[in-house]
Amino acid sequence: MPPTSSSHRPRKKRKQEPTTSSSNGAVTLDLVSRKEKPAFPLVAFFWPARGTSTSQWVLLPCILMTVGLFRWCTGIWPYSGFHKPPMHGDFEAQRHWMEVTTNLPVTHWYFHDLQWWGLDYPPLTAYHSWVLGRIGALINPEWFALYLSHGLDDMDLKVFMRASVMVSEYFVYIPAAVICVRHMARTHHINSWESSVALTAILMQPATILIDHGHFQYNTVMLGFVLGTLSSILAGRRLWSCVFFVGALGFKQMALFYAPAVAAYLAGACIFPRIDVVRFFSIAIVTLASFALLYLPLLLGTLRDTYRSIPLSADVILPPLLSTLPFELSEKAWYYPYLVQLAQSIHRIFPFARGLFEDKVANIWCGVHSSGLHKLNQYSSTLLSRAALGLTLVSITPPCAIIFLKPKKRLTPLAFAATAWGFFLCSYQVHEKNVLLPLLPMTLLLSSEGGMKPVIRAWVGYANLLGCWTMFPLLARDELRIPYFVLTLLWSYLMGLPPCGLSAYSSTAEGSGLYWTTKTVHLATYAAMLVWHCVEFFVPPPSSKPDLWVVANVCIGAAGFGMCYLWCLWSLMDESGLLVNLGLVESPKAEPEKKKQ
Repeated sequence: MPPTSSSHRPRKKRKQEPTTSSSNGAVTLDLVSRKEKPAFPLVAFFWPARGTSTSQWVLLPCILMTVGLFRWCTGIWPYSGFHKPPMHGDFEAQRHWMEVTTNLPVTHWYFHDLQWWGLDYPPLTAYHSWVLGRIGALINPEWFALYLSHGLDDMDLKVFMRASVMVSEYFVYIPAAVICVRHMARTHHINSWESSVALTAILMQPATILIDHGHFQYNTVMLGFVLGTLSSILAGRRLWSCVFFVGALGFKQMALFYAPAVAAYLAGACIFPRIDVVRFFSIAIVTLASFALLYLPLLLGTLRDTYRSIPLSADVILPPLLSTLPFELSEKAWYYPYLVQLAQSIHRIFPFARGLFEDKVANIWCGVHSSGLHKLNQYSSTLLSRAALGLTLVSITPPCAIIFLKPKKRLTPLAFAATAWGFFLCSYQVHEKNVLLPLLPMTLLLSSEGGMKPVIRAWVGYANLLGCWTMFPLLARDELRIPYFVLTLLWSYLMGLPPCGLSAYSSTAEGSGLYWTTKTVHLATYAAMLVWHCVEFFVPPPSSKPDLWVVANVCIGAAGFGMCYLWCLWSLMDESGLLVNLGLVESPKAEPEKKKQ
């Protein structure tokens, strides 16, 4: 009797990837011994795992424990507003939102006590605060007691809040970063060993650690959703990218920095190489459904409060958006409470009345105003907001046009970075911490083809270290000087960057791609940063100009960020083939032929 054939097919084993080859730039050739060696110190830490059968499930836990240790050690230091009444700082704002969401009806969340850190983030932040507040209240109800907990600086509360940032980050940002780097590696044909090095560099990014675990915020939750968006695009899952990006927007409105690039890519994918109507409507439906799901808990809470006849406070000012509607609203209409909640949330999320910029931030507007080049306070906020909108549109149109006309997934990190730099430099209501948005996709380039070669590593490092430096005045106010120096110097050492190393600028390997002009500008900026730190520490500013050193920081930072924007835009044009089409650079295929001649 012949054996019956089984319907089960054994799973194919994945091909063992070559771990000794290098296309990422992590390995260089010693000119004397003619042997391969690590290109910079971070690679040396991973050198024993190179060319071996070491599993990623061995390397990954080591990476996660190491980066977690630095995060927790940063959290030992003070936070924003520690022992600084009357308003304290961002720590109190986040704690207060947990207090509001766990003690008040949903309809009061966006209206309650707006002068004391009123809720001004999208609904997903409110839900996140509610979950953390509920958990915290089980440990100690006094941490979030209504009115009685304002300005609380309890050490146990600090441990809980620091832990909440860690847990949120390891639930959202860390998994998204791991998956996104793996998709980048597959897209660019990078081996797993090199992608592990890149992942460590990304997770050790000092600016993110200093702001979320030092200053105190939950930016990594939003950035995790952005990484989910990029990862889905790289994997060809466009509908999931819509879901993740709505999640990013629903957590923090500053994810709008990426919105034009996301919209341009998705629109281009529906038109090129051929018009795909089904894809277009699928993207539109999934996006609308995601926004509906985002606001559903808020609207269900409004339904419950309306059913229970819970009124708003008598002194509540209704959102101005309602007065701009082309028709009159009846307070007795069934839809009136829902419109009020939607309008108030939008009004709180987009505070145009606050001004062009907040504090000293290294962008064009603050640089022009603070340096005395031209005072902007002589103009109305309406005119300034229109000018900011116009300049922002000018800066983001080129990268968005490129990713629209050539919707290639490998171009998305550069398109995200260039668009975010345009927003940071030219937009309205920019904070120092917003620099995290262009830094993320730019740092992600380390996991691309040639990402650790000097041409990319030098620019990524320059942007990251300059970004940390521009946030130094903010971090110094929070008494985070030591974590700032430890984390930035550690990262610069690991990446072989000034002031701890020069491997990115001294490489003589063919194709390093760093021109002498780039080296001169970068090294001059690093020198200026070091001189500025010495002057700021030893020389007090003149009494007539107490912000002199901060203004110098803003001006140098804005100039450096402008160069980062131009580099990202130029690289995007190069990767897309636009420079070849315009005749500005030679085609890579033409170079070997030219050498033969």
